[in-house]
Amino acid sequence: MTVESTAARKPRRSAGGKSTAGKRTTARTPGTEPELVQLLTPEGERVKNAEYDKYVAQITPEDLRGLYRDMVLTRRFDAEATALQRQGELGLWASLLGQEAAQIGSGRALRDDDYVFPTYREHGVAWCRGVDPTNLLGMFRGVNNGGWDPNGNNFHLYTIVIGSQTLHATGYAMGIAKDGADSAVIAYFGDGASSQGDVAESFTFSAVYNAPVVFFCQNNQWAISEPTEKQTRVPLYQRAQGYGFPGVRVDGNDVLACLAVTKWALERARGGEGPTLVEAFTYRMGAHTTSDDPTRYRGDEERLAWEAKDPILRLRRYLEAANHADEGFFAELETESEALGRRVREAVRAMPDPDHFAIFENVYADGHALVDEERAQFAAYQASFADAEGQGV
Repeated sequence: MTVESTAARKPRRSAGGKSTAGKRTTARTPGTEPELVQLLTPEGERVKNAEYDKYVAQITPEDLRGLYRDMVLTRRFDAEATALQRQGELGLWASLLGQEAAQIGSGRALRDDDYVFPTYREHGVAWCRGVDPTNLLGMFRGVNNGGWDPNGNNFHLYTIVIGSQTLHATGYAMGIAKDGADSAVIAYFGDGASSQGDVAESFTFSAVYNAPVVFFCQNNQWAISEPTEKQTRVPLYQRAQGYGFPGVRVDGNDVLACLAVTKWALERARGGEGPTLVEAFTYRMGAHTTSDDPTRYRGDEERLAWEAKDPILRLRRYLEAANHADEGFFAELETESEALGRRVREAVRAMPDPDHFAIFENVYADGHALVDEERAQFAAYQASFADAEGQGV
């Protein structure tokens, strides 16, 4: 497959060729579009920005190729994981398709001593932190609760509970501030999570205690089937004003802008200036998870508009126009991409089948009669399949 081809899955259309989803309405008043930090246009043209250019001033052609490689390999891994779930190898998968620039740009802005609190979709950030992609898949296969040591890469385990990681990040940031460290913390969450009370509490505590934390919201436009305008009546980044710290909206499909803005926010945090809210304005190209069907609630026109802003294609256009990469580089990367896909397939298929009874362990420290009863009922249910097979049913 080609580098960009993994984004080419199209939503279904009705027999008449029209989208199966209804049209969205927006609450925005004409002429009130919020400011958007952008350094690279969808056409791959460099845009000057007096405030943020200095944060990418030292970036080299080799660095740019590295960012491109990060995004391509992350997308390839993500596509392979989606395919493995469809083949029954994983129980579930949350794709990051379309959000590679937001994750790679912010991930490469981090120092080794910074600490990351992710959701369950930060596969690109995990890649930047040196977490082996195959380690992410054990949880989605059901064979472990997280396949890596959080302290080995300063990358916390994936958090399934929506929004709770922002509290963990705030508490951790308050702790390292008291310890006198000059490192920073970053918490990732989505536009839907911004409606959770945990996030509001995190904003309050981080502001009051001047915690060195960056709240990185990937606004991918949809909280499963709920559009952003059902989450907020103002742009998400403006919510920070009510808590007393700055917020900024960045083009989440522009890896350079995401890198620059996150560097700026992290420097603020390390310098004792407190929290920042970064809203990466991006788009979830695929389903919320593999159990979701996005064609039920959004139309083809919307997706096609965002495909034109593809983060990988955008950087490739810039690399080619600036003569920073040749066909040999892209061909070599394509080979590396396919090798990664094979390695992921082999690793997952070599994993054991999940223990069906593990869900009943560690619910209570000393056991519980109700859990024992449920375990017995489940065991009988599982045994019924064996009985049916033995009888030739």
